[in-house]
Amino acid sequence: MKPTIYDVAREAGVSIATVSKVLNNNGRISDKTRKKVHLIMEQLNYQPSMVASALTSQRTGTIGLMIPDIANPFFAEAARFFEDYAQQAGSDLIICSTDRDDEKAARYISLLQRKRVDGLIIASHVGNPELIHRLLENKVPTVLFSADVRLLDCNSITVDDYKGGYIATEYLLALGHRRLGIISDNLPGSRYREQGFLDALEAHGVSLDHPDHMVQTSATLENGRKVAHRMLGEEGGQRPTAIFACNDLLAIGVLQEAREAGLNVPEDLSVIGFDNTMLADICHPSLSSIAQPLRDMTEQAMQLLNESIDDPEATKRKISLPPELVIRNSTSKALE
Repeated sequence: MKPTIYDVAREAGVSIATVSKVLNNNGRISDKTRKKVHLIMEQLNYQPSMVASALTSQRTGTIGLMIPDIANPFFAEAARFFEDYAQQAGSDLIICSTDRDDEKAARYISLLQRKRVDGLIIASHVGNPELIHRLLENKVPTVLFSADVRLLDCNSITVDDYKGGYIATEYLLALGHRRLGIISDNLPGSRYREQGFLDALEAHGVSLDHPDHMVQTSATLENGRKVAHRMLGEEGGQRPTAIFACNDLLAIGVLQEAREAGLNVPEDLSVIGFDNTMLADICHPSLSSIAQPLRDMTEQAMQLLNESIDDPEATKRKISLPPELVIRNSTSKALE
């Protein structure tokens, strides 16, 4: 049978209230008593109930993080930073990967609420917006991370996706490329990256040669290869000389397919990604990419969440950080 708080109190020779104060780190308890209680808990292998602790302190010391795809290096790196910052704040992190499935997102939100997490960080895929409205109505501390937040009155942290798409496209145009392709994923930020791409083309008097040069797909290496296979298989001088992929996974899929097609990158094809994940630096050739300030984004998201936990009535803030162009070996001047 698992030891209980009553067992700890009896073995330590103190009251249950004293054990509770030690667990919640409050009240006036001598160092000697505190050390004795901790020693007994260790000897009994006592694990306090998080729910019971929440009922007395209103805190469980846990934070929920929902991400759309743990296999995507951007979200894997974000989760790593979130875990670090949560631990610095004395909290534990529960990570849920939704696979961009609205029903799965709803189940996870319900689960995390039953676990009485102190707050939620929801990255990119929010599921049905009604779920978020309900969280806000119930005053559940919530921060949206890298998500479409225009219609939601809540704390959020994003990168300027539109500017990132514009910068990437303007850079390719400055290299002399005029036949450009774009591969985007089905996450909210890609819509703004696409619009930045189109507006940069229009501003420089360049048109999209072919409707098949603008494709949306799920963000996987395989999908990047499949789309690139179609784009690069065009004949008659119609294939793009440069491709902007709206995340690094898709971009690396393009690099792999270009190699399979016998094309040299960047001589025959320039490729630029988005996110600047660790993969961008270690693939071959190394990938030019639009960097999101991921460490700053995660740190500020945690700060917003902690502010909301401490004061549920605090003014909601929407923060947008600037992207940065990182040039590596996958892009060069157009040959024609």
